Amino acid sequence: MATTANTATATPGVTIRDIAQVAGVSAGTVSRALKNEPGLTEVTRQMVLEAARSLGYDFCKLRPKRLRRLTFLLHRQHNTAASSPFYSPVLHGAEEACRKQGIVLSFMAVGPADGLIDQIRMHAPDGIVCAGFFEPETLAALRSTGKQLVLIDMQLRGYNSVNPDNMMGGYLATKHLIDTGRTRVGFISGPLAHYSIRERARGYRQALFEEGILADPRLEANLPDGVDLETGAWEAMEQLLSLPHPPDAVFCYNDSAALVAMRCCLAKGLKVPHDIAIVGFDDISTAVLGHRPLTTLRIDKKALGAMGVELLLNNQHLTQNPAQPGHPQHPPVQHIAPVELIVRASTVFDGWRAPQPSSTDRPPTFSRTP
Repeated sequence: MATTANTATATPGVTIRDIAQVAGVSAGTVSRALKNEPGLTEVTRQMVLEAARSLGYDFCKLRPKRLRRLTFLLHRQHNTAASSPFYSPVLHGAEEACRKQGIVLSFMAVGPADGLIDQIRMHAPDGIVCAGFFEPETLAALRSTGKQLVLIDMQLRGYNSVNPDNMMGGYLATKHLIDTGRTRVGFISGPLAHYSIRERARGYRQALFEEGILADPRLEANLPDGVDLETGAWEAMEQLLSLPHPPDAVFCYNDSAALVAMRCCLAKGLKVPHDIAIVGFDDISTAVLGHRPLTTLRIDKKALGAMGVELLLNNQHLTQNPAQPGHPQHPPVQHIAPVELIVRASTVFDGWRAPQPSSTDRPPTFSRTP
């Protein structure tokens, strides 16, 4: 009776040169195939792996190399004056973490039509950090390079990621406005294709639900497509103020939009926060420079960047080796960083006191677990 080779048992002494001879390719090609590096066709890769298995090559010899070069990618849509106050500290946090580990960091602001893969080859990183929104197709192309990949301020199934607790932040912002006695809380939203904005919107609606307030879709205004943040946030605020029953408070998806909304309200003759209260998100450096210092959700942005680098380093040994049969799959790691409500003059004024809960008030039922 014929027997088949036992590919699960390693044969001592099998080398890359042995595999190269059987597969009919160079030793360098074998090395790239075993390490799942780019530059090979899938047919060649599979041919090498089959030769390695048939010879009983010990796949445990493969060790992930130390991460020495990292590329920080920012989508071109975030490389703007409005987004820089958030993403610049994230980049600085990643840079400091790399410096401590002796890792060389390069930065690129890219778009989907920028020949991204060719640029990645030029930078030759061992790992990639993507900050903010990226198209799923772009992320799939990056993953196909075989580089380790971590998302910051974005979450997508199957990818390691680091995010602030956006949903809890939206919840805390809205709950705070309700606790100040506001009854019509509006929401100014950016593009809901962005994970962070969708989560902040979920938190906003969760807080309304828990307080027994019926969500009114007219109180939610999205930034119009194809306009810059300054124009879009102004138009969104005007849309809310033109309602027959306009809001007496507005939660904005980020601080830049909130500062624009505040200027719009002042231009319409409204007093902040007496007539309308405003809350932002991110606690950027200019949040305290408006007509009224802005109530916001604070994120440790530098820590967010450092966490992304740390996640790459900690998961090097968990990187799946597709060459080894039966190698265990490791689920993606999703880290959630806490946020903190910072109350300032855009929602409270001199003499204001927070309502004191009575003994009959029910505790909040919403909790957030990573």
